[in-house]
Amino acid sequence: MIGAAAYLVAVVIGIAATTLGLAGMLGMRWALGVSWLIPLGGLELALDPLGGFFLALVGFVTVPASVYALGHARDGRRGVLAYVVFVLSMCAVPLAANMMTFAIAWELMSLASYFLVLHDRRERESVRAAWVYAVMTHAGLACLLAGMLLLGAWTGSFRFADWHAAARGLAPWARDVVFLLLAAGFLGKAGVIPLHVWLPLAHPAAPSHVSALMSGVMIKLGVYGLLRAGFDWLGAGPAWWGVMVLLLGALSAVIGVLYALVDHDLKRLLAFHSIENIGIILIGAGAGMLYHGAGLEALALLGLAAALYHTLNHAAFKALLFLGAGAVVHGTGTRNMEEMGGLIKRMPWTAACFLAGSAAIAALPPFNGFVSEWLTFMALLQNTRIAQPALNLAFTFGIAGLALTGGLAMACFVKAFGITFLALPRSEAAARAHEAPVSMRAAMVALALACLGLGIGPTLVVPALLSVAAPLVGARSPVAIGDWLTLNISGDFGSLSTLAIAVALAAGPVALLVLLRLAGASRRRRLYETWGCGRILQT
Repeated sequence: MIGAAAYLVAVVIGIAATTLGLAGMLGMRWALGVSWLIPLGGLELALDPLGGFFLALVGFVTVPASVYALGHARDGRRGVLAYVVFVLSMCAVPLAANMMTFAIAWELMSLASYFLVLHDRRERESVRAAWVYAVMTHAGLACLLAGMLLLGAWTGSFRFADWHAAARGLAPWARDVVFLLLAAGFLGKAGVIPLHVWLPLAHPAAPSHVSALMSGVMIKLGVYGLLRAGFDWLGAGPAWWGVMVLLLGALSAVIGVLYALVDHDLKRLLAFHSIENIGIILIGAGAGMLYHGAGLEALALLGLAAALYHTLNHAAFKALLFLGAGAVVHGTGTRNMEEMGGLIKRMPWTAACFLAGSAAIAALPPFNGFVSEWLTFMALLQNTRIAQPALNLAFTFGIAGLALTGGLAMACFVKAFGITFLALPRSEAAARAHEAPVSMRAAMVALALACLGLGIGPTLVVPALLSVAAPLVGARSPVAIGDWLTLNISGDFGSLSTLAIAVALAAGPVALLVLLRLAGASRRRRLYETWGCGRILQT
């Protein structure tokens, strides 16, 4: 009973966060300060478009994750208080307006998630994952505090608004030192290679609804911090800032998907794909930083919008996939894909939702991953506007990494879906698997529909994201909305209509069926054994 009540409270918090965040994205400004509560400026919260986007992101994932958790609330009340604190602290991070408020919210988020990873103290895996996570997250916090204290001392204030005005007057070496410290802290929380060691341990060890929040939202707050530091607190920086972020993104994307490709633990596979997709986000953000430093503000806006779109898309499909993996574990009792198989018959709802998430993460149209990766390509391919060969080489690595990652991700999820849901059951647990409860299915269906909606309706999403990014770079939109709900990149560089693609994809099978009917194809039904993935030959 207590567990169910806590998850319902989290649903309410998620709805409120989404509502307030959307208001911030639409231009609403809001501030709250209590100077006597804590030192170094007191408690101070403020809402702006960038903070509103990430606040809405927290709510967007919290609601389905909490509804999903109702399906096993009766299993116990351990961790429910930490879960509510986790959600509240994640809401506070993008609202924090000074160093102390940010540090307290960040530490509460880290501590709450530590206890959620450590939910089963009897499992050595959970204990080890929690300790590695605690060490890495507090090392990152030390870097953040060092960078913020230096910036506060050099600017004479610990308020973020004052940093934006004063940081441009700092010596270049001072800005570089602060950026490196802040980047180390934020990229560690995001799970970027080589600071990723905690992520494939902690995400599988946590309960699946917590994994969805950690992967869908928490690591994105590392991206939030990097964007806030690189575009707002410190302003436009030297080219090497963008090169570093772009190359780390490309490296993380490729290595993350390679690790996932050879893994057979379903939840750990998804954790490695979180590293991959954080890399894709950083490729767009790094391109935006490079363009911003070169004075190409419209292209910086395009790169930043692509990064924000993929941040939103990854939150949707990765939360869906982790919830789907949790339903599989709930139904079979194992995370080992080699012990699964044939689950599409026993768990059709879960299989359908997992297939939608697989198509989205593999960037297949008309799902959402396709649109944000297309926008990222559009930003990268305009690198010829920068007349510096060394910087163009960085863009080339980004383009190659993004292209390679797309192909490997598709191969990985063909493997993941096929081994998990198709063929014959490879264990007694798989043969006796059962479908997830109604609340779990409802959460997965809602996220699957969100993946489809974000893919079909980019003309509704992109303008909102451009309005979020525009104050950071001060540029006009490089994207126009054309006829037939088409996205047009300025200068006729590219255009996309995912609605037209969706209609074409839906019309193809219908046309094929009509042609077969007209050709008089045989209506005889033929029965044969289920594909066994070679299992029959092996035995």
